[in-house]
Amino acid sequence: MVMRFKLFSLFFLILSISGCAHVISKDLRSHSDLSLTLTQVNQDPNTCKGKSVVWGGEIIETVNQKDGTTQIEVFQRPLGWRGEPKETFASEGRFLILVDKYLDPYIFRRGRKITVAGEIQGDKTKPLGEMDYRYSLLLSKQIHLWQEYYYYPVYYYPYSYYDPWWGYPYGWWGFRFYYRHPHHHRR
Repeated sequence: MVMRFKLFSLFFLILSISGCAHVISKDLRSHSDLSLTLTQVNQDPNTCKGKSVVWGGEIIETVNQKDGTTQIEVFQRPLGWRGEPKETFASEGRFLILVDKYLDPYIFRRGRKITVAGEIQGDKTKPLGEMDYRYSLLLSKQIHLWQEYYYYPVYYYPYSYYDPWWGYPYGWWGFRFYYRHPHHHRR
C-alpha cells in the first residue's frame, strides 16, 4: 500500500511539473540570447542579425503574403517564467515575426498572446499611422499561441433558493473563468 502511494505521488509530481514547463523548447532557449531585449535590438538591428531571441506579446495584425509566408505584427510584452506575456502596460515597442508558412489570420487574430523563438533578420520599415516605424524582424523557429480565457461576471443573489454556501450559480467568487476554443464564436 505504501509503495502504491509513493508511485502515485511520483506520478502526480511528474504530471504537475510537466504542466509548468516553458512553452519554448529547451534547445531553442539554450541557443537564444535571453538577455537581448527589443530595445537593444531596435538601436541597430543589423548588428544583431543572426542572433536568436525569445520574445512575446499581443498580436496586432496577421498578414498572409503572396510568397506563402505570414507576417505577424506584435506589441511586445515582458514574459513570465513559462514564457507567457504578462498583463502589464510595460512594452518596448513592436516587432514583426516572419513565418515561412500560411497561418490563418482568424486564429492568429488581434489581441491573442503569442510567444516566439526566432532569429533576428534585421529590420523592416512600415507605415504606422502617419509615420514610418522601424520594426525588428524575426524569422520564426517556434511559435506558441496562448489559449484565450474570458471571465463573465456572475451576480450573486443572496436570497436565492440555492445552497447559500455556493451562491447562485457559481459561488461567492463573483466570476468564473471559461476556456474559449479558437473556433467558437464570441458571445
